[in-house]
Amino acid sequence: MRWSTLIAAMLLGITAGVPTVSAEVHAPTASVHPVSGLPVIPLSITAGRKVHKFRVEVAATSEQQAQGLMFRTAMGADEGMIFPMRPARPASFWMHNTVLPLDIIYVGTNGRIITIAANAVPYDDTPLSSGGYTSGVLELNGGRAAQLGIKVGDKVVW
Repeated sequence: MRWSTLIAAMLLGITAGVPTVSAEVHAPTASVHPVSGLPVIPLSITAGRKVHKFRVEVAATSEQQAQGLMFRTAMGADEGMIFPMRPARPASFWMHNTVLPLDIIYVGTNGRIITIAANAVPYDDTPLSSGGYTSGVLELNGGRAAQLGIKVGDKVVW
C-alpha cells in the first residue's frame, strides 16, 4: 500500500484491511551527565512572567549529595544540580572543595524559593542555611539568579 493511501485511509477513519501506525508516545528518558554520570532532567523557574529553563543533574543519594559539584571546573549557563530532600528538612550547604562560585537556591515544600545564597565563595566552609524546611536545593552558576531576575517566592518545578 502506498503511504498516501495509508494516510488518507487513516484520516478518513477507514481501518478495514489497512495496517495501522502506532501513535504511542514515550516520555523522554533522562540523559546522563558526561562528568558526574548523574541523570540530567529539565527544571524550570517561573520568575514573574518569565520561565527560565535549565538542564540539571540530580544528586539523589546521600553519596551523590556529599559530592555535589565539588572539583567541577566548568558548568554551562543553563545547567545546574538539584538535590531533592525527601523528606523535606532544614538544610545547610557549604563550598568545601567547590571550585566554581555558585548560587545555592533553597526550594520550600510549596515549590517556591525560600532562600538564595548568592555567589557562594569557592572553598568556603561556612554553612549557608536554608532558613526553613526545603524540598530541594538547586545550585546554579554564581550570579545566574540575579542575572535572570530569580528571587525568593519564584516557583521551581522539576
